[in-house]
Amino acid sequence: MTKRLRRSELSTPGHSPKMIAKAAGSEADLVFLDLEDSVVAAEKVPSRQNIIDGLNTLDWGTKTRAVRINPVSTQWCHGDIIDIVTAAGANLDVIIIPKVMSPRDVWFVDDLLTQLETSLGLEVGRIGLEVLIEETQALACVEEIAASSPRLEALILGVGDLSASQGIRLGHIGEAAGGKNGYPGDVWHYARNRVTVAARAHGLDAVDGPFGAISNPEGYEREANWAATLGAVGKWAIHPSQIAIANTVFAPTPEEIERASAAVAAVREAEAEGLGAASLNGMMIDAATARIFEGVLERAQACGVA
Repeated sequence: MTKRLRRSELSTPGHSPKMIAKAAGSEADLVFLDLEDSVVAAEKVPSRQNIIDGLNTLDWGTKTRAVRINPVSTQWCHGDIIDIVTAAGANLDVIIIPKVMSPRDVWFVDDLLTQLETSLGLEVGRIGLEVLIEETQALACVEEIAASSPRLEALILGVGDLSASQGIRLGHIGEAAGGKNGYPGDVWHYARNRVTVAARAHGLDAVDGPFGAISNPEGYEREANWAATLGAVGKWAIHPSQIAIANTVFAPTPEEIERASAAVAAVREAEAEGLGAASLNGMMIDAATARIFEGVLERAQACGVA
């Protein structure tokens, strides 16, 4: 599995060449050109060509280039994959599968990709997969989905459709759940935690989904921090204004890097002296502590801030 930076994943409607071009010039780690929810039925097939042109002609720099196809249950899914991989497979890094229900949905896309790569002379297995966990059926078997394919790179929590699937009484993605009759806490804590644990257990990235209130950057930052605390590596951005927030939240700060370096050094020094633990700023630290902080340093290096 290829490891990629996913602090920010920018959603870009496939029907708009102008927005595709802007996305290519953005600071997002990953841009996904969308054929699903942001594209109406009449524009789904024509939008494939916009995506093909964008992948083949624009300078994407170091970004991960992705496409969100339509669900496997629709009449567009196989055409999305065949048309785009046939015409632009060499310039496509990841396919995002929405509304996955079970491993069989992932197998379908994996098998079709393998057939296409083989017939087109592309490197078999190079195109990775991300899946959206946005249905209760998927959340109920997320561990099996996480183990379903060697192409799989990330699980994404999609709270919009999950709200409808679970019957959550919120009107909008990102709407506050508090108030007189509100839920006392983060309504998505269980789902975030379960998706993150399943992802980590299988060596995958966990990515937090969209936050619809684009006029509320504080709310977006709050939820990004919640997801990061639980172990997510990034969050969707449905507007360019959210990219910088995600890139900041999901990268270690200079203070965190300094603290991590000091903790790892203290533990290693203690081990060299035959001690099982050390003390740093009044806190007992040991091998488990070093493991936590080594992750911080690895993340800093990946983000280019070490």
